[in-house]
Order: sequence, then structure tokens, then C-alpha cells
Amino acid sequence: MVICDLTQFYSPASGGVRRYIGEKASRLEAEGHRHVLIVPGEKTERREEGNRVTYTIASPLVSRTARYRALLRLHLVEEALEREQPDLIESGDPYQVSWKAIASGHALGIPAVGFYHSHFTDAVLRSVAKYFGSLSVRVAEEIGRIYTEDLYSRFERTLVPSTGLSDLLRGWGLDNVETVELGVDTGVFFPDEERGDAARRRLGWPEGRQVLLYVGRLNPDKNVRRLLETFSRLHDRFPDRFHLAVIGDGMLRGSLQRLAEETSAVSWLPYCNGAGELADIYRAADLFVHPGVKETFGLVTLESQACGTPVVGIRGSFMDAINFSGLHNWSSDDSEESLADAILTATAGDLKSSGMAAAASVSSRYDWKSVFTRLFAVYREVIASYKP
Repeated sequence: MVICDLTQFYSPASGGVRRYIGEKASRLEAEGHRHVLIVPGEKTERREEGNRVTYTIASPLVSRTARYRALLRLHLVEEALEREQPDLIESGDPYQVSWKAIASGHALGIPAVGFYHSHFTDAVLRSVAKYFGSLSVRVAEEIGRIYTEDLYSRFERTLVPSTGLSDLLRGWGLDNVETVELGVDTGVFFPDEERGDAARRRLGWPEGRQVLLYVGRLNPDKNVRRLLETFSRLHDRFPDRFHLAVIGDGMLRGSLQRLAEETSAVSWLPYCNGAGELADIYRAADLFVHPGVKETFGLVTLESQACGTPVVGIRGSFMDAINFSGLHNWSSDDSEESLADAILTATAGDLKSSGMAAAASVSSRYDWKSVFTRLFAVYREVIASYKP
């Protein structure tokens, strides 16, 4: 097979979509298949290495911190597809690139599937509309539903990372939904106390404090303000008990830096250099805290648990389904008081035991090998049944 991933949700620094695509490319190569990647970049070029081909198309930055770009030169997308002639195109975002994937696929006789990585109706439309009242929120929801059904019904399949979100989209009228949960490389993400201790020393995190870790974009859609408010509250009550470690960058960098100055209890890295380093960072923390309420899956929470570090979040998102540390420890609502209480409850317990139990559950159910076995079966079915 020749599989092409086409997305503008791709940052050279980090991101769950980037890790998913990287893992997939490795698995395709290991099985003797070919992978083509088309993404926005600083300049337009084609690179080939083994069975992998990467096209970057010069595109303007939309986020200088997270380094995301808007892919606007869509004619170059079709030129790349025409040259490579993949057997299948997978589109990874719900904007102009998806429409181009569908149009070019039809023109070239190539089936296209869409991966619904982000529930953008919730993450974008409702977030904006809430400032204009409840009626605006309802209107935004209806617009989002109509747009989503119109766009994704044109794909041969709509791949969705969680059962709950699949059910929601089916309820909206989409009948081409396939649930394909994400996974972790259990050869990289696994418990190792010795490596975790060494990483903690290397990172300079303080001894004698419980380290709360967050990995992800520092953007409002990730509910990062809630995390910062919660840590400020905890620090005021227990000034010598907790330390916050953050890996990621984004619009709220300034707010994080102010919190660091006010508390002297924050460590920040804008990015890490690879999966191995990220695994050591997970291992070095005592508790992973994810404040997201709009996650479609939550890959970082799965990776953290795979490394033996339990997770606390806010109940009600699609992350609930991949929590192996017990939802009773999670915040019951989206407030700093409730999230702070959840963190206090979790850190008062046996974090090591709950982390090891979570790691065993993740390892048995979410290894990338089984994920891609299912995904590639979907690909083959789509390719075999496609009628240009």
C-alpha cells in the first residue's frame, strides 16, 4: 500500500497528531508499505528517505509558539498527489485541506478518509459563541453539526478516536464512522523508576515535593487557564508541597511565566526532543494533570499511564474512557476548587501502585501494533471497495 497523510494539524515541535502519523509511518515501513506525508512548512520541498516521502509546502504561521501553519497553496497538494499516486489519502483536519483531499481524490481516482482528530464544533464554534449568549451557542452547535455532516459524509470513512465521539457523530447522521482508538509504543512508554529518578535529577525538579506534570499546547482550548488557577490555589494553601512541570508552548506562555515568577515552583520546557525523552519526563513526575474538557481522546494521558504515572482530569470529556486510575479521583466539575481537591485526593493515595496498575491496563489494550492492525484493515477495505 501507498498511504498519504495530508493535514495542517502538524507542528514540527510536538502534538498528538504528529506522533500518531510518525508511529503510523514507522509501522507502514516495517511492513514494506510506502508512506507519503503532505504538511505545511517553512519552505516548499520534497524529501525521500527509504519508504517515506515528505512534502512540506511553504505556509504562513498561525501560531509562532506552537509553530502551526495554514496550508493555503492547495494546488501544490494536488501536484504532490498526482506525482505520488497513493492508494489512499487520509485527511487530518476539518478545514480547507479536507475539502481539497476530497476534490483531488475524486479527480485522481483515489479514495479519501477523514480522521476526526478534533471535535471542532466544541473546541472552536461553541467556545466563541458562549461570549454572545446561550442562543448563539445553540446556533453554533447547529452550524457545526450541519458542516460536519456535510464534510465528513463525503469521505469513504470517518475515523474517530473514541467510542463516545463515534456515537455522537452517528447521532448527527454520519453513517460512515469507524472507531479507531489511538495507542502508545509500549517499547518506549513503560514504567522504569530508575530512569524516572535520573530524569528528575537531570531536569532539576526539586526533591521533597510532589511534581504535577502537564504536556500539551498552552492554549485556551486545552483549558490551561484552569490548570494555572488550580496550581496557584494549591501553592497558596501548601507552599512547600507541590511543583508544576509543563512541557509545551502556546498562547498562554505569558500566564505560565507569571505564575512561575509568583510561586518559584514552576518548571517549563517549550518542547522535548523525542519519544524517549518524553517517556522519561512522564516517569519523573508524581501525577499527570490534564485540565482538558474538549479532548477527543487524550493521547498524553495514555502515554503517562503507560509510564506508570497516574492521571487526574475533569470528568465529562472523551478522556474518561481511557482513565485507568479511577474516575472517583477526577474533578467532578470544571473549577479550580474541584480540580485542586481531586489533586489532593490523588496525591494522598498510593500513586506508585495506582500508576503500575494503569500501566498494565494500557500495555494490554493500547499497543500501537494492535491499533494499526485494525487501521490497516480499514484501509484495505476502503481501497478494495472504492469505485472511482
